[in-house]
Amino acid sequence: MKLPNKGKSPAEVVEGRDAAKGNVDQIPAPRTQSRSNRASMGLEGVREVARRDKRVRFTALLHHVTPSLLVESFYALQRNAAAGVDGMTWREYESVLYERVHALHWEVQSGSYRVKPSRRVYIPKADGRQRALGIASLEDKIVQQAVATLLSAIYEEDFLGFSYGFRRGRGQHDALDALTVALKSRKVNWILDADIRSFFDEIDHEWMLRFLEHRIADPRVLSLIRKWLKAGVVENGVRVPAVQGTPQGSVVSPLLANIYLHYVFDLWVHQWRRRNGCGDVIVVRYADDSVFGFESEKTARRFLAAMQERFAQFGLPLHAEKTRLIEFGRFAATNRQRRGQRRPDTFDFLGFTHCCGRDRLGRFQIVRLTAKKRMRATLLSIRQTLLRRRHESVAAVGRWLHRVVQGYYNYHAVPTNLERLDGFRSEVCRAWRHALLRRSQRHRLSWDRFNRLALRFIPCARKLHSYPEARFHASRP
Repeated sequence: MKLPNKGKSPAEVVEGRDAAKGNVDQIPAPRTQSRSNRASMGLEGVREVARRDKRVRFTALLHHVTPSLLVESFYALQRNAAAGVDGMTWREYESVLYERVHALHWEVQSGSYRVKPSRRVYIPKADGRQRALGIASLEDKIVQQAVATLLSAIYEEDFLGFSYGFRRGRGQHDALDALTVALKSRKVNWILDADIRSFFDEIDHEWMLRFLEHRIADPRVLSLIRKWLKAGVVENGVRVPAVQGTPQGSVVSPLLANIYLHYVFDLWVHQWRRRNGCGDVIVVRYADDSVFGFESEKTARRFLAAMQERFAQFGLPLHAEKTRLIEFGRFAATNRQRRGQRRPDTFDFLGFTHCCGRDRLGRFQIVRLTAKKRMRATLLSIRQTLLRRRHESVAAVGRWLHRVVQGYYNYHAVPTNLERLDGFRSEVCRAWRHALLRRSQRHRLSWDRFNRLALRFIPCARKLHSYPEARFHASRP
């Protein structure tokens, strides 16, 4: 359906046409929105236009969702992910992929594509509570991945430097490195650790669509996103419509969350610290977790009050228990000792507890340790799994433990954390020995014999990440 021009009568509405059948995978005509000779070809052309003009609105985007992009999106999905309400797994769909991809492309382009609700599941959190996830159907995941790839080409040119969550080429360790370098190189004496309560459940749909319209003017893309937001979830066989929020766990949710916070928070905080900040102000955000550093306590408290007021305008409450203002930095220990107070408080960010410390030469050092709450939850899960698998062969369980422990090291093995990782390995060994003793009533597994077994399968902790300054400056020369 072609919409009438602005100010014209409804008689101008004409019937649209179905998607082309023979050349759907060809590069479109070389005419861009700027009508320049530098044609916008594919996603790279979209990225170039977005980089060149921060105010341009893209009126025609959906034709970039081609069958080849849908195939690429399918192979970008997790292969062992749980199935949605359609019951279709990745392996099952792969056998009919090339039969279905052209039909799925035609449905998307013609407007006959229908979104299915997500399947509601719950996973345990580190604090003992349950986290609600929404698992979309497989074809919804494919289309969401394709549209997310398309939108990322635009918004990666808009996102600010202190935003690290769910972005291509940026990860959790990049955010951790940036925070450590800023704390050591800038005049930071106070830390504000802020967390938005149930952020993914509090996203307002109308605000989300209004923010998207700053860059996206293609009604078909906006219609797709509206369908995903309104699809709701199926829980206990009952469909629950969505009034607000976006299902945590869906493919497109991380990108939508970043876009939402870009307009609600990032642009605002960037302007606030230039206009209202006194002294150094640092910001590092990963999804809905943010850490702020301030030179003065007064500026920190003014910022906290302004941020609460800003978030209240969009219905985003701060988590009272997880939002704290603490004295932290190179002079915090000395100042607190002079006042007769205990050593500086610590804060958690992305699975690490950050502490004020000293290196071997007595210089200020940020000590990063695995958060105890996270480590206890991981150990509990390992103990439970070991008891369930104690009927399996020792070699099979040992190979599984090797993968689990090595994967844990791959994230947590930073320079200042090796001693705590040694303690983690010791607890894993104790849990495995306990499970082996439960295999029979004959308790004849000495520690000497078990230690030889542990050395064979359970790797020892060693540093796998370089120091933050080296990696940060290497990635940003």
